[in-house]
Amino acid sequence: MKKIKIKTGDTVRVLAGDHKGAEGKVLRLIVEKDKAIVEGVNIVKRHSKPNAQNPQGGIVEKEAAIHISNLSLLTADGKPTRVGYQFNGDKKERISRRTNEVI
Repeated sequence: MKKIKIKTGDTVRVLAGDHKGAEGKVLRLIVEKDKAIVEGVNIVKRHSKPNAQNPQGGIVEKEAAIHISNLSLLTADGKPTRVGYQFNGDKKERISRRTNEVI
């Protein structure tokens, strides 16, 4: 299994695809498929039947998954960066390859 360097809650930018350049926060990771759901990116429309939560039914807009290879982590100043690791004592930390600061 591949190592996923993006975590839930990170701010990312889309590098490729229809939503290239869009930024958002990672809401959920789907590790088995190497995908992430990013807030406000890759919005799709789904038809839903009436149910207890939505008695009217209708068309619902929601975020669809996007492959993590198309995402890049953003630094504090909003620039994309790759992720590295370093040990601080006995603790492993993620660092920005661009600025060498702890993420």
